[in-house]
Amino acid sequence: MEFFKKTTHIDFMARRTVAAVLSALLMLVALGSFAVRGLNFGIDFTGGTLIEIGYPQPTELGEVRATLADAGYQDAVVQHYGTAHDILVRVAPREGVSKAELSGRIFEALQTASGQTLDLRRVEFVGPQVGEELREDGGLALLIALGGILVYVALRFEYRFALGAVAALVHDSILTLGFFSLFGLGFDLTVLAALLAVIGYSLNDTIVVFDRIRENFRKMRKGTATAIINTSVNQTLSRTLMTSGTTLLVLVALFVFGGELIHGFATALIIGIVVGTYSSIYIASPITLALGVSKGDFMLARKEGSQVDARP
Repeated sequence: MEFFKKTTHIDFMARRTVAAVLSALLMLVALGSFAVRGLNFGIDFTGGTLIEIGYPQPTELGEVRATLADAGYQDAVVQHYGTAHDILVRVAPREGVSKAELSGRIFEALQTASGQTLDLRRVEFVGPQVGEELREDGGLALLIALGGILVYVALRFEYRFALGAVAALVHDSILTLGFFSLFGLGFDLTVLAALLAVIGYSLNDTIVVFDRIRENFRKMRKGTATAIINTSVNQTLSRTLMTSGTTLLVLVALFVFGGELIHGFATALIIGIVVGTYSSIYIASPITLALGVSKGDFMLARKEGSQVDARP
């Protein structure tokens, strides 16, 4: 714990060019994956069939998933619905298979495997048009969030800080989405919610650094803009590492013990927090520095007549 009580003296800005090259390469990989593979959209976005089935005895989700996988439905999402007796199955649409036929095949496979009389309680269908609207609304939500952040940071700090903050958020979003695209992980509404949470977390981390930079520009009489930003990042480093570390502990626990349904949510947050912590140091601050921020941008204007008023 002694590390967190001391101010470090790491020359972060000396490595900003290397960090910029690394970020550019990672973003190119992410964008290339988007172009070639795209995102593996879940049923929330593609549409599909939802089936609720009642079991006379409590049943394990792993057994249900194994049965559906053997029947050719490896992509089916299975969860308890209320109690351990109730199972909810979501399956993507199959070409040339009607909704009624698809639900019938799944119900028959589960009933045969269980050896019991199951209760088919409801069957619902989410059309692809609804999924398309969700995709559009989700993308619009991201754009609105980034636009609002640009205005907020510009008003609170200065437009160069706003551009640096938004660049960091775009960087975090692309890398998080690129990870899901590259490894073919399912992208559903919970992952979209996690992505919006990542934007909020990353912005908060960036604002903490920006606050210290602004404060030091006004306090430190000597030193270049690079030195002042370096000092500011070092002064906030212990807070950044403590916050990120404790948050990651919770998310890892959610990923390991939270069940399959929130794996995507936890994964998106874990990736987002790692890249968000990195971007607050190596994306937001260096871009602000490259745009020419200086002490003069934060010097308080002297009121007219203040020298006269100060005379005895």
